[in-house]
Amino acid sequence: MDLYSTNNKNLRVSFKEAVFNSMPQDKGLYMPVEIPKLAPEFLANIDQYTLPEIAFQVASTLLKDEIPADDLKAIISDAINFEAPVKELDEKTFVLELFHGPSLAFKDFGARFMSRIMAYFLKDREQLLDVLVATSGDTGGAVALGFLNVPNTRVTILYPEGKVSPIQELQLTTNGQNIRAIEIRGTFDDCQALVKQAFADDNLNSKFRLTSANSINISRLIPQTFYYFNTYAQLKRQGLTDILFSVPSGNFGNIGAGLLAYKMGLPVKQFIAATNVNDTVPRFLETGIYQPKPSTQTYSNAMDVGAPSNWVRIMDLFNQDVDALKKVITSYTFNDEQTLAGIEALNAKNNYVACPHTAIAYLAVEQYRTDHPEEKSTAVFLSTAHACKFPDIFPVDIAEKIEIPEQVKTLENKSKQADQLGVDFNEFKAYLLNK
Repeated sequence: MDLYSTNNKNLRVSFKEAVFNSMPQDKGLYMPVEIPKLAPEFLANIDQYTLPEIAFQVASTLLKDEIPADDLKAIISDAINFEAPVKELDEKTFVLELFHGPSLAFKDFGARFMSRIMAYFLKDREQLLDVLVATSGDTGGAVALGFLNVPNTRVTILYPEGKVSPIQELQLTTNGQNIRAIEIRGTFDDCQALVKQAFADDNLNSKFRLTSANSINISRLIPQTFYYFNTYAQLKRQGLTDILFSVPSGNFGNIGAGLLAYKMGLPVKQFIAATNVNDTVPRFLETGIYQPKPSTQTYSNAMDVGAPSNWVRIMDLFNQDVDALKKVITSYTFNDEQTLAGIEALNAKNNYVACPHTAIAYLAVEQYRTDHPEEKSTAVFLSTAHACKFPDIFPVDIAEKIEIPEQVKTLENKSKQADQLGVDFNEFKAYLLNK
C-alpha cells in the first residue's frame, strides 16, 4: 500500500512509514495512491460475515501485502473484540451503537487498531515511539486505553481545560505509566495546533520519534471503515439495502472513513454530516467558501472543532470537485437548545437515551427527511459515545435511566494526574524536551 501527501501527489511512502510519521513534512495528510474496490461477491454476501471477518476483508484489501494475513487477523481479533450493534427505532430508522468498547466511544476502533499496528511494526531496542494526540473529548480516553502498557511507546495527550466532561477527563488523566496528560489553557484547536507544530519542528524530530494518534493518522481512519460495512451487513440480513448514514462530525475523521468505505464499494445513498454550531463545513457546502473559525464550546464537546483536519482528505477523495461531493454529502448544524430537544424527542418517542453527539445525528436525519419528503431510504445515525459521559447535560428524568458501566465506577476512585500549559508552542516544546 503506497500513500501520497494531499499536498504532493508525487510523494510515495509505505504504510509503515505513514503510520509512524503520521503527517508528511509538507503538512498534508497521507492518502492511499489507490483505493481498491472490494470484490463484488464479498459485498453480495457480506451479510454472511462477522464483524472481525468483515474487518479483515476490508483491511487486507486496502493494505495488500503490508502485513501477512495471519498476523493481520490476530491484530483485528485483539483490537476489535467488542460489538457495534445496529438497533431499530422504527422500521426506517436505526441507531448504530459505537460505544461498546473499553473507553465507551467510537474511537476505540481506531485507537486499538492503531496501537496494535504500531506495536507490530516496532522492533526490539528501537527508539522510543512518542505518540502526541490532541483531544476534544473522546480521543484521549480511547488512545490512553489503546496504548496503555504497549512496549516502547509513550503517549502525550493534550486536552482543553474545562472543555471535556469529568468522565472524559478521568479516562485520560488517571492512567499513569506510559500515558501522560497536559491540560491546555485554550481550545481543542489550540491543542491540535501545538501537536501539528511539534511534527513540523526539526529540533523535536531530531530528538524524538514522533507520531500522532489523532485521526490525521491513516491507521486510525482504516478501522473506522469496518463498522460502516458491518452496519450494511446487519441491515442486509433484514432485507434493507437502501441506506443513508448520519454522522456526528467534528474533525471529520468519522465521516471521512465512511466516504473511504463508499469509495471502496459500500453501497450508500447519502451521507449527512451533522455538526454543532462549529459549522465550518456546512457553511462551505452552502457558500463555497472554506473559512475555519475559532471553535465554540458546546454540549457535544467532541465536535467542538473549528478547523477540521480531515476535510482535506474528503476533498481529496472527490478530487476537489465540490459538485460531485455535494451529491454524496449533505450537512446540517444544530445548537445546544436543539440538541437538548433531540435528546428529549428520542427519549419520548423511542425510550432511547442518546448522548448529545448522537442527538445531533438524529436531528440531522429528521431535517433531511423534512427537506426530502420523497426520501424512503433506511436512515442510520451513529451513536458515538455512551450517555454516561455527559451527566450534567440530561434532565433528571432522563439521567435516571442511564446505566453506569463498571469501568466508569472504577474511574471515580482514581486521582487526576495532569500537567498544565498555555498555548505557546515554545512552552510545549520545552516541556517535551525537558520532562
